[in-house]
Amino acid sequence: MSAPPSLHMLKLCVGAEGVQDLQDWQRGRLLATGSVRHVTRMWPRRAAELLAGGSLYWVIKGLVLARQRILALAPEDGEDGVRRCALVLDPALVRTEAQPRRPFQGWRYLSPAEAPPDAGAVTAGPELPAALQAALAELGVTRRRA
Repeated sequence: MSAPPSLHMLKLCVGAEGVQDLQDWQRGRLLATGSVRHVTRMWPRRAAELLAGGSLYWVIKGLVLARQRILALAPEDGEDGVRRCALVLDPALVRTEAQPRRPFQGWRYLSPAEAPPDAGAVTAGPELPAALQAALAELGVTRRRA
């Protein structure tokens, strides 16, 4: 029997102004708990595909801007006693080419064909403001690689 094809997950990163905000928050959680986790209410039905090399793609201010490999799925009980799913993530955030996304609730599956490519090495400089990244992404413009 062959391994399942990989599949990705798409999630809004509420409250972050940019990738650096997400990175700073996760760094604090890593130091406090020893792992980077994102807890979601529902357990993915396509877990085997997510664990076959899938990533969690983060939507920040209406743009997919980063991803993290999904290392494991673990049950986690909430304070209300309800069992949830903790996505155990690789601490390394990989920036992606900006891709516009409309708001949605929860998370969505994302096929490899629909996922934005990794940004790779981009020219030095600060992160572009979200509004500018959105405008450039709408035009199909990406940052120049070094």
